[in-house]
Formats: sequence, structure tokens, C-alpha cells
Amino acid sequence: MSVLQTVALIGFGEAGGILGQDLAAQGVQVRIHDRLLNDPAQRDAMLAKARKADVQPFDSAELAIQGAQLVISAVTAGSALAVAQQAAAHLQAGQVFMDINSVAPTTKQAASAAVGAGAAHYVDAAVMAPVPPQRLQTPILLGGGRAQQAAQWLLPLGFNVRVVAEQVGVASAIKMCRSVMIKGLEALTTESLATARQYGAEELVLASLHKSFPSMGWDARQPHYLISRVAEHGRRRAEEMEEVARTAADVGIEPHMSRAIVATQRGLVDAMAAQGIAYAEPFDWMALVDQLYPGRRQSGD
Repeated sequence: MSVLQTVALIGFGEAGGILGQDLAAQGVQVRIHDRLLNDPAQRDAMLAKARKADVQPFDSAELAIQGAQLVISAVTAGSALAVAQQAAAHLQAGQVFMDINSVAPTTKQAASAAVGAGAAHYVDAAVMAPVPPQRLQTPILLGGGRAQQAAQWLLPLGFNVRVVAEQVGVASAIKMCRSVMIKGLEALTTESLATARQYGAEELVLASLHKSFPSMGWDARQPHYLISRVAEHGRRRAEEMEEVARTAADVGIEPHMSRAIVATQRGLVDAMAAQGIAYAEPFDWMALVDQLYPGRRQSGD
């Protein structure tokens, strides 16, 4: 098995930026393309980010993937299939296209069919936790006929990957089903505590949650963390939850909860945008709620 020497990253956002930087630090040649390189308002910042990470930027995905052994797609859920289809036209024999985007199994299967129509190979990858804290050690599940090859490339570089299936879609299904719980908890916390704050009941609600689930941190940073994920990434997470809803619907299960999570995740960031509120750290969920709903708190009289 050859050593991984050249990687192309399509998408250089949060996850792609970390993977690219950490791979380059180990001597891997990293070539990247991000659509923001073609946005005059964002280009300079993206070029600076690429320089800092020691990766080589290209103005098109076609140029970035030339000669790369492994192509990693790290875009938004809504763009994942189109990116795979566009890349498929330029992939060469032996190249491996690893799709780490959070999309439904049927979306991954459609992407696999596009890539497999040529001489390249497709790997279904499911990122099972936020990338920033653990970086390359973030758990990633792999599936597909070349999943083992991808694992043999990535494990020596410090990746925490595990092959779970030879079929495309199994790894994605695990991620999608987990997301109902994870992103659902974020949405539930957002709605519960925003409402409690209006009645001056948040302290008692949190105390009750802590009593029921003492290991979860309801008396500490957990509420801030869960709501911060929505405030910072709600638009992207809403797109992912639309794919979760598709995952359920594709097997005849009505995705009532998934659709509600979409509305809550997107609803918070839309409300923030409407009032010109930007996500900022340190994050305080109570301060955000007070900004969004000024003067609506019940007096208790």
C-alpha cells in the first residue's frame, strides 16, 4: 500500500481548514479549493488562511484535484452531491474521493454512482463529532469498497478512522440517526430555555434538568454550549437535518422531529440575522435571548 503524499480538499471551512493544516504539518502536499476564493470580498481572507495552513490554493476544484491520491469533500450538505458530480468529470483512474459531508445515505449513493461512473473510487465518511476539539482524532466512520484503502492511508497520519461497511450509505446512516438526537437536543435546549427565560424560570428549569441528568452539566456550561452550536452553525446544521429527514423518509418513517429541528436551528440564526446580531465568543445564551426578545419577560405580577 502506497503512502499518502497528496491530498486535495474541496471546501476549506472549519473542518477542511483543520484537516488541511494538520495534514500539511506532517509533510503531506495539500491542494485546496473553496468557493470563497471566487468571491472578491472573501478571497484575500481565504488566501491568508491557506498561507497560514501551508496549503496550496486553486481557483477551481478541477485544478485542485489534479494528481491528488485522495480527494476530500468538506462542503455544506446542500452542496455535497453537486460537488461530487462536478468532481467526477475530472477524477482520474485510481483516485479516491472521500465524502465527509453530513448527508443522507441516498445522497451518498448518488454521489458514489457519479464518481464510480469513471475510474475513480468513492468512500463514504461520517464525521461523528465536532472537528475543532479533537482535530485529526475526531472519530470518522468509513464505508465503501475502498474504505480500507483510505483507512490504511489515514491511520498512520493520526486519523481516528474505522471501517464499518463495504456498502456506501451505512456510515452515513449512523451519522444521520445520531444527528436526530444530537441536533435535536440543541434545538430542544434552545426552545426550552428561551421560553423559560421569558418567565424568569430558567434557574429552576436548569436545576430540575441537573437533578434528572446530573452528569450532563446542566448546572455549568452545557446550556451555553448547546445553544452556541445553533447560534454559530444553525444554517449549516439545518441543511444537515434536511438530509436527516430525507434519511427517515427514504425508508418510510415520517420525520416529524427532524423537520421541527430544521425549523428551530434555522429559526434562531434567521432571528439573529434579522436583528443584526452576530455570533460572538464568549457566548452566553441568556444574553442572546435577551437581545432577541427584549421587553418580553413576564413580570410575575
